[in-house]
Amino acid sequence: MAGGKIDPGETPELALHREVREELGVGVVSCDELGVFLAEAYGHASGTQLHMTCFTAELDGDPQPTSEIAELRYFTVSEYAAMEHVAPGSMLVFRKLHELGAVDW
Repeated sequence: MAGGKIDPGETPELALHREVREELGVGVVSCDELGVFLAEAYGHASGTQLHMTCFTAELDGDPQPTSEIAELRYFTVSEYAAMEHVAPGSMLVFRKLHELGAVDW
């Protein structure tokens, strides 16, 4: 999941295009809003809330790790849930994607 903060003057969709290019080295051909997700922000002070506008997207190439990310890997939701560091917000998004049949549990 590529992601990041929305810059001043940017819409969530413009931020999506920028973040995907910066983090995965590819462009977004088309996208659909998946939803807005609210959760406790992982790695921040207790009570810090995260507000994420998430999208599904078609890309114009194969994603590659760029200087902003160390590695690119694919996993099921259960594999992610078993990892040492699990972000609550990511789990909300993965549950929604699973409900839609877009990812394996």
